[in-house]
Amino acid sequence: MAHPGRRRPTPAALFFPPAHTASADGIVAVGGDLSPERLVAAYGQGIFPWPHPGWPLLWFSPDPRYVLSADALHVPRRLERTIRSRRFTVTFDTAFDDVVDACASVPRVGEDGADDGTWITPAMARAYKRLHALGMAHSAEAWRDGRLVGGLYGVSLGGMFAGESMFTRASDASKVAFVTLVRQLAAWGIRLVDVQVETPHVVRFGAAPWPRDVFLARLAEAMRQPTRLGPWRVDEVDEVGDGVDSVDSVDSVDSVDSVDSVDSVDEPDDVHGQG
Repeated sequence: MAHPGRRRPTPAALFFPPAHTASADGIVAVGGDLSPERLVAAYGQGIFPWPHPGWPLLWFSPDPRYVLSADALHVPRRLERTIRSRRFTVTFDTAFDDVVDACASVPRVGEDGADDGTWITPAMARAYKRLHALGMAHSAEAWRDGRLVGGLYGVSLGGMFAGESMFTRASDASKVAFVTLVRQLAAWGIRLVDVQVETPHVVRFGAAPWPRDVFLARLAEAMRQPTRLGPWRVDEVDEVGDGVDSVDSVDSVDSVDSVDSVDSVDEPDDVHGQG
């Protein structure tokens, strides 16, 4: 239900320029808010928000795009042994807020070795927690002795999962959570795992750079699938055909302003991969 006095967003208000019109830095648009409607519209078009200090909210679609096909996941032997040892217990969607807060607390070191802070601003954290409440943002948690020691979170629409950030407090914890999640995604038919930009971790697991046009074409195919709304649970492999709800749009209580396209923008300082 819309807040009294606030208008419901219109399709025009949610407009994004086409992702292929991004600047050389990958910037598609500047401004706007982080309402559920805008986030869903962005991710469905291959666009994601990435705040940079001193700038309005920036929306990106980098070229190339780092992508992992869930069916092509590579798991090193040592990590496979760790998974089989059951050193960690992995759950989905049981501690989403805690995972986001933990990711936000991880120091991000810039090229000069200084602490760059975090791109997970309070507004970003609130936005993804809200999307989680609507069933479209998910977390994978790794536990040891009842303590949350690692995890990651991201957004899932149709046959796509977009990873946002991960953290670890114990060696291999976040990796075990990631592998468990990707294997479950493959079992559910969610095979397009968008990791957005290059990091050493995702490359080890088989992520590769895709030309943006190739990624956007595959994303359009993935968006034809129904969205598996949360909460998710581990080991629902036998229930792949059951309980899958589709979603076309999300109601909002916030007003939405349009975003501005950009032809070119000076490169923001300290641009780094999302953690």
